[in-house]
Amino acid sequence: MDAQSRGRADEVDPADQWVLNPETGNYELRLNPSGTQSDSGPSRSGGTASSRRKTPSGRREVPEQRNRRGEKSPEASTDGQGRRKRKPKTPRKKKALLWTGGVMGFVLVVGAGGAYWLYQHFNGNLNTVDVGDAGSKSSVPDGAFNILVIGTDKRTGKGNDGYGDAGSEGHADTNILFHVSADRTNATAMSIPRDMIIDVPDCPTKQQDGTTKTVRAERKVRFNTSLGQEGRDPGCTMRTVKQLTGLNVDHFMMADFNAVKELSTAVGGVKVCLTKPVNDPKSHLKLPAGESVVKGEQALAFVRTRHSFGDESDLSRIKQQQQFLSSMIRQMKSDDTLGSPTKMYGLADAATKALTVDSGIGSIKKLTDLAQVLGKIDAKNITFTTLPVIDNPAEGKKHITVVPDPTKADALFAMMRADTSLTEVKKKEADAKSAAAAEEAARLNGPRAKSSDVRVTVLNGGAEAGSAGTVVTWLQNQEGVLKSSNGSNAPAKVPATVLAYAPNQADQARKLADLFGLPASALKPGTKDAVGKEAMVLTLGPDFKQAGTPIAAPAKAPEGIQKVEADKSVCAK
Repeated sequence: MDAQSRGRADEVDPADQWVLNPETGNYELRLNPSGTQSDSGPSRSGGTASSRRKTPSGRREVPEQRNRRGEKSPEASTDGQGRRKRKPKTPRKKKALLWTGGVMGFVLVVGAGGAYWLYQHFNGNLNTVDVGDAGSKSSVPDGAFNILVIGTDKRTGKGNDGYGDAGSEGHADTNILFHVSADRTNATAMSIPRDMIIDVPDCPTKQQDGTTKTVRAERKVRFNTSLGQEGRDPGCTMRTVKQLTGLNVDHFMMADFNAVKELSTAVGGVKVCLTKPVNDPKSHLKLPAGESVVKGEQALAFVRTRHSFGDESDLSRIKQQQQFLSSMIRQMKSDDTLGSPTKMYGLADAATKALTVDSGIGSIKKLTDLAQVLGKIDAKNITFTTLPVIDNPAEGKKHITVVPDPTKADALFAMMRADTSLTEVKKKEADAKSAAAAEEAARLNGPRAKSSDVRVTVLNGGAEAGSAGTVVTWLQNQEGVLKSSNGSNAPAKVPATVLAYAPNQADQARKLADLFGLPASALKPGTKDAVGKEAMVLTLGPDFKQAGTPIAAPAKAPEGIQKVEADKSVCAK
């Protein structure tokens, strides 16, 4: 007896609606609540319906279930009276979460929908791009990791050619860097303004014939040109974000206008809230004040409009996009979605069709592994924020283009590099009394050497080119560290700045830590004392920006930065 014929229809477990088709060997979703398997096809034991034996009472005997190796299934065991014993049933909500494991996955514009099995249909939906060494080969990297979500303005897809520039090659129009903490309990979703002026680095891009073409760097251009312009691929946008923030970008997910329309429809609509009625002829958004449910064209109009809220800039539009995405996350995590196999199938189908991803997550198996990690993060521990910016001094007009706030942006990047959560929901117990924490704190406590006694070799292990030489000049001319030398490039790149020193150089290490604002975790003591003129080794990582700027992350977010948790409902103004 299958799930549909057990109990009431609303008690059907979503997982039980996925059944094995013996003819194809694939698991398929049975959406008909009253449907049963046909007796005309082969049975799961390999025989036909007509070959099944009948009991003396005239009823067919159900063959014992076996696994692929021919062994009896645990569920096929019987009690003393010959009746099959079933395993205790997992509560519906819990089992749905186990099977869908993060189908909410990564909704930010694209949703990293979960496939229940390695379902070939979903696998065939995905588009992939080889970004070379710009991304990670592992679907779920160890420690904290980062995913760049890109919404392009490419007008492909039914009904989208009428939106603005129909010939756009697809720029990085909406950009969110999603930072997942090492302990997987929280995440920071940082929006990056498309009109921010930045430098785009050299970008090696794979061509259709298999060759690699390097698109040359550009200085002082809009962020959105890091994709599409001059043939740049998403790997270029990933490299641009890394250069800007000092954070490694492990994966990207990209989608066009259709993603918003199809995903919002697949979940049955997304709730949005407005403080005033809107009738925008440019985006075609027409909604009353208060709460509304949008999907399809209306959902797209809501995330596209920039003349209905705030100061009509892209910065104001970012806030309403965050509101929309937060609401979609809540909808995807709701019982209404998780408990509906029809919605789950539609969501997975729509999400995978809408997605273009890097080859590191370019299969349903890899994408599902990632989605299962992301889906376990509570919405209240997902914080949306926007990269702090100021008006571009070279522009002369307000909100035409912007540049990173020289103080707040670096502080936010430092927090993300240090894996410091922006949410205060989950309080961690103070560990100052632990032996490890006490030992680490001791590295920064103690006597300091004089600047003139500090002996150090500076290496570049991932900072901007020329940083080692710049640092040595700064140390010698401004800080009196005359025994400093430039060791050029390190043998290998490091994830963060590190200072290696001998036990008898601890006082020198503390002095250098003060000068650079190094955290205790950056100090790596050796086991043998230094001999003679042996110098410490300071290796600059991607977290180093410039001499005099502290590398250690601030304890809390900069004052005045915009942030809101994904479980909060905020009305667009």
